[in-house]
Amino acid sequence: KGWALLALFPLLGAMLHIRPQLLTRATCILASQSLLFVPLGLVLVVVGFQGHLFTSPLSAVGGPISTFEVNLYGINPETGKPRWAFFAPWAPAAGLLSCVMFIICSQEKNTFWRRAGLLGSLTMCLFCQSRTGWAIFLVLIPLIRVKSIAPIWVLLAGVFFSGAVVLSEPIVDKVNQVHQDIKDSRPGSTRVRNSLATIAVQRWESEAPIWGHGIVERGPKMVEYMPIGSHHSWYGLLFVKGIVGLLALAIPMLVTFLYLSISLKVSTASRSALMILMVFVGYSFFENLEILSYLYWPALLWLGMALNPLKNSLFEEASSGVTV
Repeated sequence: KGWALLALFPLLGAMLHIRPQLLTRATCILASQSLLFVPLGLVLVVVGFQGHLFTSPLSAVGGPISTFEVNLYGINPETGKPRWAFFAPWAPAAGLLSCVMFIICSQEKNTFWRRAGLLGSLTMCLFCQSRTGWAIFLVLIPLIRVKSIAPIWVLLAGVFFSGAVVLSEPIVDKVNQVHQDIKDSRPGSTRVRNSLATIAVQRWESEAPIWGHGIVERGPKMVEYMPIGSHHSWYGLLFVKGIVGLLALAIPMLVTFLYLSISLKVSTASRSALMILMVFVGYSFFENLEILSYLYWPALLWLGMALNPLKNSLFEEASSGVTV
């Protein structure tokens, strides 16, 4: 139910005959549901309803209890304000889902469903209040709008190198201030993340550098007894599976990035798949990817479909205006 799914779903996407139109339409329908649940949740906040609906009986199979709870919204303990997790187990996970759904929804050819899906993804990102989600979503918006990804890199490189000499100092100062303001917006969360990372790295390096500890352990009171290495895929891999586990994820990600980058000019699907991969890479520093794979599996399928060059004709058919 964890790391294996990151390999199995792309494999299924590459092997099975799945039309891209089915994934885009289903994702748009799912994303658009947030447009209904947010106003419903706001009404319940006003009347004083706590937001928790029920806990699934599937919790008997084991695992974090939060993954089986169904809530219309939750309360941010640091601000006391409502925060939406939608169908994810926690709010930052909804930020990850909103980003990958935004990419897939942008490939839908039906105007109504595309707009509904994009608006629903944006709503998810805003109301989940994930700082990482906000940052990645802002990067995705211009990437979605530009038809070719190559000019983006050329433009960014030109802007960076031309202004580096004159504007380097004020830019660095401004970025540092924004980064500090973001961390200060939720100091408790930042403190716990930093402590979990420190504990994971220290215990990995001193106790089990090659193969890791093999099991997940809960941290002390200072990190609210959260699992060591949680909130970070790479630290979690180092602690549980060692440097071998880290390379087992890093190498496939690097190879996939190189393949998709090379095939951009000949594959219609490579551009969207590359953006999905970039979302995974970005969120891997703030979430444990394996525990959420059962939610973002459509993105893994899409990635697998793009990695099969024989399926490029399916994406060309979808881009020609054929809808479900």
